[in-house]
Amino acid sequence: MPLNHDVIGLASEPAEKSWTSTDALLYALGVGAGQDDPAGELEFTTENSAGVEQRVLPTFGVLVAQAPGRRDLGDFDRAMLVHAEQAVELHRPLPPSGTVRVSTTVTGIHDKGSGALVVSEARAADAAGTLVTTRSSVFIRGEGGFGGSRGPVTEWKEPARPPDHRVTYRTRPDQALLYRLSGDRNPLHSDPAFAARAGFPRPILHGLCTYGVTGRALLHTLAGSDPARFAGMSGRFSAPVFPGEALTVSMWTDGERVAFRTTKEDGTVVIDRGTATIRLG
Repeated sequence: MPLNHDVIGLASEPAEKSWTSTDALLYALGVGAGQDDPAGELEFTTENSAGVEQRVLPTFGVLVAQAPGRRDLGDFDRAMLVHAEQAVELHRPLPPSGTVRVSTTVTGIHDKGSGALVVSEARAADAAGTLVTTRSSVFIRGEGGFGGSRGPVTEWKEPARPPDHRVTYRTRPDQALLYRLSGDRNPLHSDPAFAARAGFPRPILHGLCTYGVTGRALLHTLAGSDPARFAGMSGRFSAPVFPGEALTVSMWTDGERVAFRTTKEDGTVVIDRGTATIRLG
């Protein structure tokens, strides 16, 4: 059965999504907050530290804007699906707990030959208005060749100078097992047999975990750890990460605009075409 192209352009019925203080804390731990210095990120990892008010990592907005249900994309092997791109735009800092209404729209299904790229946009709004907007795409191997458009090409050039900042965070060997508790129970990240069926020697780290680690580096390095200054980020997942590997984020700044790239220790690029907007302090 081919992919269901009839969903393109159809907004889903709004679905309610709620989160608690505990959800925000667990997410922060899942993307490595407090790992190297347990006292260093208490505003993101605790809710009852003296003189410290709980705050929420901006990339948690990706989870806030994930609707409980999924659009019917058709019948395909879920082991062939990988996260390809992700963008998040924060309209306001995220509260430690809250409830939003989320609507999603599949904006395109593009033919990449060896697979299909499915692009979606989601909007999460509370009583005060839009809180988070996300754009994401998934690549489904083996579902291409249907004669459709290859989709738009995003221009991104590495600045012709050394990075202004370079930060390295190491992931834990059990990072995927911890991150999956934030809701993504895809066995690709925990089950060796499932990972082998997808062509990997062992379970890989969630792309959104790599994304969250990268977001922490941008937040602490460029925004003074202040979520109110973090307007958004986007990037393309270009290679898998295995739990336990170190991630280095290289950043080039130009006012509020930031270009970034995330690599492994051997130089393999795992997030490329990275852009972020950091409000000037």
